[in-house]
Parts: sequence; C-alpha cells; structure tokens
Amino acid sequence: MPHVRRNEYPTVNSSYELEYVEIIHRHHKRTPYAANTFPVETYPWYCDDETLFFYGAPFPTHDTNRSANTYWSVYTSSANPLAPRGFNGTCQFPQITRGGLDDSWQHGADLYGVYHDLLGFLPEKFDPNFVSFRVTNNVITSQVASMVMSGMFGDQAQQNLPLLIQPASIDSLEPAYTCPVANKNFSAYGPGSNDPGWTAHLKAASNLYAKLDAISGVPSTDSGFHMSFDHYFDNLSARLCHAKSLPCSASNPSLCVTQVMADQVFRLGQYEYSYLYRDAGARTLEYSVGKYGIWIAELAQNLRDAAHATDASSLGKGTSSSIKFRHNIAHDGSISHILNILQVEIMVWPGMGSEVVFELYKRKVDQQYYVRVLWGGQVLRSSNPTLGVLDMLRVEILVGYFDGLVGQRAEKVPSLCGL
Repeated sequence: MPHVRRNEYPTVNSSYELEYVEIIHRHHKRTPYAANTFPVETYPWYCDDETLFFYGAPFPTHDTNRSANTYWSVYTSSANPLAPRGFNGTCQFPQITRGGLDDSWQHGADLYGVYHDLLGFLPEKFDPNFVSFRVTNNVITSQVASMVMSGMFGDQAQQNLPLLIQPASIDSLEPAYTCPVANKNFSAYGPGSNDPGWTAHLKAASNLYAKLDAISGVPSTDSGFHMSFDHYFDNLSARLCHAKSLPCSASNPSLCVTQVMADQVFRLGQYEYSYLYRDAGARTLEYSVGKYGIWIAELAQNLRDAAHATDASSLGKGTSSSIKFRHNIAHDGSISHILNILQVEIMVWPGMGSEVVFELYKRKVDQQYYVRVLWGGQVLRSSNPTLGVLDMLRVEILVGYFDGLVGQRAEKVPSLCGL
C-alpha cells in the first residue's frame, strides 16, 4: 500500500515548523493464518530464506552471561502420524515472509528519507529520547519492527533497541482490551448476524461460495469461511502477494480457482470492510469508539503533550516527555478503526503496510498548532464536516473531536464498554 515517500510527499510551506509525528501502520505481508488455510493444501510453503529469532537475555548485557541468538526452525517428524493443517513446509502461519521483511525495511528507509533527509526532523542516529516504537502482542508486528528500525537507522539498529508493548489484556494498539458493549453492537450487524445489510451479499455470492468450497474442500457448514469472505480473502491474497499459483482441488487438479473468482472475493472483501466500518451507519462509529477509543485518547494526549512540551521548552521549563516521533505497528483492524473514527470519505480494507500519519506543526506567525493527517501518503479527506480535509486543522479541533468521543485519557471508554 502507498505510504509516506520522498517522491510523493506533499511538502508544507516554510511558515510552519514540524513539532511532532505519530505513525501507525499495518504489518507487512505474511503467510496466512492457519485458520484461513484449506483442509488440504496441494503445495508446500517454505520460509527457509529467513529466520525468526526468539530468545531472552540478561539486561544490561555488560559483565553478564551472554545469550545465544536462537531462532525457530520448523520441521515435522516421521514419527508423528498427524499432518499439520493447511500448508506443509517450514513456515509459521502466520509469519512475516522474506518479502514482507524486505518491504518493512523499505518502509523504514522511505520514512527516514522524508523525516530525516528531506525535513531534517529525525536524528541521524537512533535516540530513545526522541523516537519510540510500539508493537502489539502478536509477534508478527515485532518481526516488522526490527526491519523498519534497520531501514531507518542502519547498522545502529543491530544494537539492543526497545519495543514498547502493553499488557495483552489491556493492549490498546491491537486492540485487545475487553469491550462487551462494542462487541454486542458489532455482532448485531456484522459477521454472523441476521442484519439484511450484511447477509445480502453473502446470499448473492452463494454460487461463488459453492465453487470455492468445491475446490478448497472447506465444508459449507464451516462458519469461519462463510460468515464473511475474510478467510478466503486472506488465503488467496497471501498466495498472490507471494507470486504463488491460485489453488486447485486436491481430488480434481483440473478444478482450480481462477483469477476472475479471486477478484470477486477481493471485491466482496472490500465491500465488507466498507460496510463494517462506514456504510452500516452510526453504529459503526459507536463500535470503533468503544474498541479503539483508548488508543485514540493516547494519541490525543500525545498531541497535547507535544504542544505543551514545545511551549514549555521555549519558556525554559521542564517537560514530561521529549518523544517527538512515535511509530506504531499494528493490524488491519487497528487501521480500520482509525479510518472509521476519522470518518474517511472512502473506506477500504487496509492492505499490508497501510499507514496513517499524524503531523503536528506550529505556525510561526501566530505560534498556534495545526495537525495534518496523511493516509496512504496523501492528505486524508473526512466526510465529517468538522474535520473535512485534514490539512492544517487547528489541533484543538481534532483533539476536541477525539475528547468528545472518548474523553480525555479515555475517561468515557469504561462506561462505553460497559465495564
């Protein structure tokens, strides 16, 4: 997906000075989730061109016992009579693939090319007092982070660098915290519901489902594959993203998924995300405010703190945080909630690497703060009349909008979630 790059970056005139940046993007391409693979996959998937390191080490490392750099090596045993679900081979399902790792590195290099080379905002070397990286409890985001950091800061990223992560039970970035009211709301109009706006496209696609089921071997009673097109979308798009052939039937190799069928799945997937996060009306906003309200409140507080820190610094006062560049690596659901809350004009299923950037500027003439929001590397357009084109919007307007939905420091979220 498009993201901030030097060649396409819309520069701001010199009357504004960049003060703070917060980025959130989806991880890069990966193998499909195991639940989204077919009962029998007709070819293997190998990941021998990369390693996934998993180890613990004493900290600080000086004058301590050193840890070996251990990595996982997937194998199957001839003494194990059970076959893994889906693909044979040497991959985890999911894991960021070699191509996804390279895309992650390039993403980091592109960001550095804008915020250091073009704007002179980022420091040349990694500075934990200036830059922070945050991931979710899903390990694929950490796999991406290591490459993004290397793409941005080169050899220095080979050092031990921190990734911020919240406890799994309350993680706001994924999100993973409990919100029963939002979940109930979603279940009334989303997958598994009887909402006519949802079920209509599933009924209209019954012939496509029948063809896909006949090829994949997925039972028509498998609710995971038939509540939405999510599973088929993930399975087929992961293959095509890695230049793999579309699947054929294990029992009848002449019966294969065609590109036309795959394109139909992708169009239906785009429809589903547009419906779930925009087109189903006000309840979509209520859903995202509950599920992602805490991260939105964190963003609002970061914008407030950045403005106050700059003012305090100019007055010679101390500041509670010197972080000026926050980088969050998350998931498609994370990006979808943000786009929904911002009421993006055209909602899509956020692809791999999809990125939203919040830039805080100070205008030199009046010393006031303004926010610009970039989606896919370009200025985001909202259908909300208060937000409109998010290009140099007074920060008080955006933060006030967020506060109105979730409260300062997410004070409204517990009651919105029924906690």
